[in-house]
Formats: sequence, structure tokens, C-alpha cells
Amino acid sequence: MGHGHDHGHDPAHGHEHGHGHAHGHEHEHDHDPAHEHDHAHGHGHAHEHEHDPAHEHGHDHPRTPLLEEGAGAGKILFFDAFSGIAGDMTIAALLDLGVPLLVIERAVAALPIEGFHLHRGHAHRSGIVATSFDVHVETPQPERTYGSIDAMLAAAPLDPPVAALARRIFRRLGEAEAAVHRIRLEDVHFHEVGAVDAIVDIVGAAAAIAHIGAEVVGSPLPMGRGFVKARHGILPLPPPAAVACLRGVPTYGVELDAELVTPTGAAIIAALATRFERWPTFAPDRIGFGAGQRELPDRPNLLRVVLGTRSGGEESLGSASHVIIEANVDDLTGEVAGHAIEALFAAGALDAWAAPITMKKGRPALTIAALAAAAQADAVATALLRETTSIGLRKIPVARTERPRRITTVKTAYGAIRVKISEGPFGPPQIKPEFDDCAAAARTHGVPVREVLSAALAAAKG
Repeated sequence: MGHGHDHGHDPAHGHEHGHGHAHGHEHEHDHDPAHEHDHAHGHGHAHEHEHDPAHEHGHDHPRTPLLEEGAGAGKILFFDAFSGIAGDMTIAALLDLGVPLLVIERAVAALPIEGFHLHRGHAHRSGIVATSFDVHVETPQPERTYGSIDAMLAAAPLDPPVAALARRIFRRLGEAEAAVHRIRLEDVHFHEVGAVDAIVDIVGAAAAIAHIGAEVVGSPLPMGRGFVKARHGILPLPPPAAVACLRGVPTYGVELDAELVTPTGAAIIAALATRFERWPTFAPDRIGFGAGQRELPDRPNLLRVVLGTRSGGEESLGSASHVIIEANVDDLTGEVAGHAIEALFAAGALDAWAAPITMKKGRPALTIAALAAAAQADAVATALLRETTSIGLRKIPVARTERPRRITTVKTAYGAIRVKISEGPFGPPQIKPEFDDCAAAARTHGVPVREVLSAALAAAKG
């Protein structure tokens, strides 16, 4: 949506989409000569301007207060894609929500690509003032393969969560193109303008989402019909690569001859969202609108994003007393995994652990998990997303059966030691001296810790 379609598919190369800016919503930016264009160049590329000839209100609308980093922690960021989704609309909507333009500029500036600039402006759709976003390419660009783009993202000085998320989105896009054209993933080509569009949209979206720090929920996606003229032939709508990106994502058909979901937009929402539903149960706090670049006949060409607060903990947990929070990650070092587990305990987890697993394509990975009381589930989930590279997690409501427990203090030859006694109708009591107390006493008296443990256990039983 929102693009001047550079949609040429070459079976030998795979990919000529102006992915973020070329599908079904051609640029129709009618610039208002009565409004001055505020050109602010950052990294050689950031312009702000107004786009609408009508400009019904006759004055600039006030800017949304900027979102601070991590402002979405523990919240839901809902993508309401009633007119579909594209890369440029995603960035525009997140800017409108309050993500600073500097977040996008800094991420893009970390990449070794030149010869373009970014435009942020405003557009009117059905009386709604929305933000628009464009990538304007100024100099000839090389063809780029998926392999070269992935290597570029891995080597760029991006924040690790941003790089990991951008690479995940690009992989989804690359695998879709590889499947459509029956070629190796590394050989998928992103042609000239399309490559710059896709890189900026994906890296910018990754930076914005990492900045907000909320759980992303998506709406089912509307799929237009018809055909689009590509460089090497006529393609059906929705584009084959977009459909391939949307495996597992709910979609529905609409009676509209237009490309509503672009491959880049599909890859972004498919990689970001932890679930899809018509509208989540939450209290909206902030709303942003991103404009597509073409008027649609039966709906405003907008993407709405809503940042909101969960209603009373988590409705899906029902009456469960406890929750298991877990995520699978395949790009976490042992050091970071250990730090993440400490952070889960600090956030209120009753237990936390890492278990080795094997993910798709035989990749070794870890499941990072925690057990928390229902009241602490959101705080623990926030810590897991903050301290790992995962972009989503699972919350599994569980019932917990606990032995009644009490702590008493016993006197030993090595001093006072606390002992935990767990009782109830489950057989003989479980008696366990507190290990930290025993270790401290062992150091003080210069004896093995097992001697202190044995003394404390004997004192508790006596």
C-alpha cells in the first residue's frame, strides 16, 4: 500500500518489488503550495513536509508527544490493518504514534547505503490527518541479494535487538521470494529501488518496535484482487510473495481491485505479531495513523496502530493462579541467557530456567522460561522481552499445587540456621536447611558445607 510499484519479478533473480513503497497505493502526494516544506536532513536524508492540497483545517495539527524508549513495556501495540499494510505505512503509523524520527534515522544511518533521503509528511484520508513516509532514491542503486543484505545487517553497528528483528523480517521476505521463484534463499535479488525501500522500511520498523517495547498484535488482513503489471509480466493480486509471507496469518477477501498487502508489509506483521485478532481486549492509550499513497474507493487508505494497556492483568489467563512465560530463541549467547534468568527472578518469577531445544532447519536454540504468580506475569513477560532477542512469548496459565510451608531457625554448633519445612497430606515432611546460611557458616568455621547441612537437618528433626 502506499507505493509506486517497481514490482518486477524475474524468475532468475526473484525480486523487483519496491516492497515498502510500491504496491497498490501509488504515490499521489499533492503538495500544498501554501505550506512551507520543512526540510531537515539527517544522514543526508530526512525531510518533513505537508502533503495535502485540501488541508481542510487550514493549520498544522499539533505534534504527538514523543514516546520514550520502553514506553510500551507490558502493553499491547495493535496493528489495525483495515486497509492492509505496507512498509511505508508501518513506519508512518509508528511515527504518528510518537516514535521519534531520530530512531528511524539513526538505524538507517548505521547502514552502508547512500543516495536516498527520507520524507515524513502529512496526508488527509476521509478527514483524518495521518503521517506519510517516503524513501526518495536519488542515485542509481546496485542490485542486492538476500545474502548480501543479511550480511550487511549482521555487520552494521545496530543495537542487537534491532539487528535481530530486522534480520528475522528480511528472512521471512527472502524465504517467501525464494519459494515463489524456486531458487536458493541466498540468490534472491532485490532490485535497485526495491532493495532500498525494503531495507529502510524493515530496519526502520525494527528500530521503532524495539524502541516501543510492546507486544504486537495484528488484525486479520484484507486481501484485494485483480492483477498488477510487473517488469516481467502480469502478477495476480495479492502478490505471490505476500501470500507466501502470510503462512499462518488470518486473511479475508475484499471486493476491491487493489494491492492492499505488500510483501514487505506482510513480512513485517507476520514476524512481529504474537497473535492475530479483530480487536484485543485492552484500553487504548495512544493512536497513530499511517497513510498509504493512493485513495481507495471504499475505505480510507490508512494503517491504524493503537498502543494500549492490558485490562486487569491478562484476560486469557482466566482464574489460573500462576503462569508459565516462555520464548524460543536461536540467537542468544550463554552469558545473555544467564543474565536474562537473573532478570526474570528480579521481576518476580518464582522459578526461571533455560532448556536446550532444536528449532527449524535443525538450529540449536534455547527455551527461556519462568513461572510466576498471575499478578506478576506481565512484569516477568516484560523482563523476558527486554532481556532477550525474542519478539514474542507464550503465556500458559497453570494451576499450582503447593505444600504448606514454614521456616524455622535451629541452633547448631555452627550457629543459627534457617530451615524450610514443607508439610501437608503428601507423606513425611520435606525438611531443607537454607543453603546460603549453611555456606556462610561453613566459611566462618572452616568446615565443609555438607557438615553444616547435616547438623542443621539433625537439629530440625530432633
